[in-house]
Order: sequence, then C-alpha cells, then structure tokens
Amino acid sequence: MKNTPFDLTGKVAVITGSSRGIGRSSAELMAKLGAKVVISSRKVDACQEVAEGIRKTGGDAHVIPCNISRRDEVEALISGATKHYGKVDILVCNAAVNPYYGPLLDITDEAFDKIMGSNVKSNIWLCALAIPPMAARGNGSVVIISSIGGLRGSTVIGAYGISKAADFSLCRSLAGEWGPKGVRVNCVAPGLVKTDFARALWEDPDNLKRRTASTPLRRIGEPEEIAGAVAYLASDASSFMTGQTIVIDGGVTTAAV
Repeated sequence: MKNTPFDLTGKVAVITGSSRGIGRSSAELMAKLGAKVVISSRKVDACQEVAEGIRKTGGDAHVIPCNISRRDEVEALISGATKHYGKVDILVCNAAVNPYYGPLLDITDEAFDKIMGSNVKSNIWLCALAIPPMAARGNGSVVIISSIGGLRGSTVIGAYGISKAADFSLCRSLAGEWGPKGVRVNCVAPGLVKTDFARALWEDPDNLKRRTASTPLRRIGEPEEIAGAVAYLASDASSFMTGQTIVIDGGVTTAAV
C-alpha cells in the first residue's frame, strides 16, 4: 500500500466499540493498511483478543477499555492513546447503544437519555478531546458511524434513529468548524448489517425476509463491507471530503416501492 492514498502508515487510529462488528472489521483493515490502532470497548478480554489477532498478522494494536457513556473513561481513552502512541490522527466513533425496541412514545426517559448520551453526547466528548490536537498539527480525520436509521422512520427503533440523525448534524457542524484547521469529519450510514448489535433485526426470519425483499442486493451486509468506507474516510484518499455521509445499505434507501 506504500505510496497510495489509502496507505495509513504512521497514522494512529482510535476506534470505539472495536471488539466486534463494524468496529472490529474497521480496526483490522486499518491495521493492514499500516495504522497503529487502539482497540476499545467495555470488555477488556474481548479487546485483547482482537488486538492479539492484529499483532499476529504483523499489525500494531493497543487496548484501552472504555464505556463511552462515562466521561472519565472517554478522557482516559484519548489521553491513554496519546500517551502510548504520541498522537491520535484518526478517530472512529463507532460504539453505540439501543436499549429499546418499540413505539417511540412509549420509551422511558431513562432509555431515551441513555441512547442520546451514548450515541451523541459521547461523540461530542470524543471529538472535543481528539480534534484540537489534530488541528494543532493541521491534519486529522473523524469518522462517525451513523445509520440509515437517521434517514428513515421506524416503528421499533425511532429513538435510535433520532440519535443517528443527530450524528449527521454533528458531523456537518464539526466539519464546518474544524475544516479550516485541516480536520475532516464524515459519517458512514450502514443499512442492516450482520452484527451482534443488530441481531434483533436480522435474527427474526420474517423480518429478514421482508428486509431483503426490498433491498436491491437482496441481502443484508457484513461488517467488513462497511470497513472499506471507514478506511477510505480515514485516509488521504478522501482528503477533499468533509461533512458528508456515505450510505452503505445494499440500495435499500434508493429502491423503488
């Protein structure tokens, strides 16, 4: 990958929620492209497993566990990454929660606050800690993993959709604020992907059948199919792109009814 715009050699990437799913696939791909990656999620053992796998294939990975809903742990994540590697060039805000499935107006305050806190406020915390040092160096990339749930209505994950729509807005505003200092902020909006996080949506055979029937590619996605876009946005290949959202959903949001 040397001398290509996708080469991440010398870059340091922090990826939240990277012990599984889209976060793990993104970390593994970026490590293959030369990045030093910080693996982070709530469970240290799961993080260690991912990091060891990356090291076995010649990559450089460091583990810092973090519950993104706790500000002190978010602060420890960014400071720990900086202490270990000297800097953070790439921030991937991937970790998210969805503790509620059901009608939007029946959600409890506690569940709504948890969704907004973990899916939006934590991203603000992460960006507030990671972006200013990037700007001081004149270069950096933030990738927020949103969802097509932020583009479409839902009868079962409406609050989650609200949080993901907020992430689109957060991305656009931060892009405007920090673009003059060389920091880019973009989103990836996956459709239904076969992850543990989305298990409730794809494990139900009837729901899966309905979903794939209205998806042009007639299937749901795999985590590694999202990772390529994350690596692209992290790299110089996307150096003129900021404030944007890449939708990767098998065509479901474009399909004719």
